[in-house]
Amino acid sequence: MATFALIHGGGSTGWDWRLVAPHLERDGHEAVAVDLPTERSDAELSDYVRTVVEAVGTRDHVIVVGHSLGGFTAPLAAEALEADGLVFFSAMIPQPGETFMDWWTNTGHDRESIDDDPEVSFYNGVPRELADEARRRERDQQGAWLSKPWPGDHLPAIPTIGIVCTDDNFFPAPFMRRVVRERVGSDPVEVPGGHYAALTHPAEVAAALDRFARGIDRPRPNR
Repeated sequence: MATFALIHGGGSTGWDWRLVAPHLERDGHEAVAVDLPTERSDAELSDYVRTVVEAVGTRDHVIVVGHSLGGFTAPLAAEALEADGLVFFSAMIPQPGETFMDWWTNTGHDRESIDDDPEVSFYNGVPRELADEARRRERDQQGAWLSKPWPGDHLPAIPTIGIVCTDDNFFPAPFMRRVVRERVGSDPVEVPGGHYAALTHPAEVAAALDRFARGIDRPRPNR
């Protein structure tokens, strides 16, 4: 079975994965939900990666999952952990030398019609009490790395998938299908729900992760 290193999105916390983790554990996996140093203005991606690596520790058969902004950290963490697999979950998939700001124009997201109301763009479909708790836990997204080129020179040469949320109003499904095909080079896996499908459809999200883990034929030995 796998160890899933679960990386949250911008301004969030590992709490976002609280409903997915029990499903993964019932399937025999281990789930490690990481809290990144989001509020540190001087933080680099190397600090984010170090946080993931330290949280995973000596666990093996690692699959790294990055949600939303966590897509910038996930490939670097996967390399550092010599992971067996990588998942972009409704995530920003970076290219070498691309900055956070470049991503929006390079992918064409700036041409999408996105509602400014977080209730519509982020939390559509999320029960009120969960949405309120998620907002209560939000942190100010800082980081020196946001203005710097993504330091990776490639995506890791390991099994990789992109998961598209079919009702996502922030990264709309047609947009994300194209980005996954262009940047991962394969058709995406699709799950129901909006940008926070991990809070509305945790069983479906966990099932997609479980299928991916079981489809990796020969896990790479770690460290």
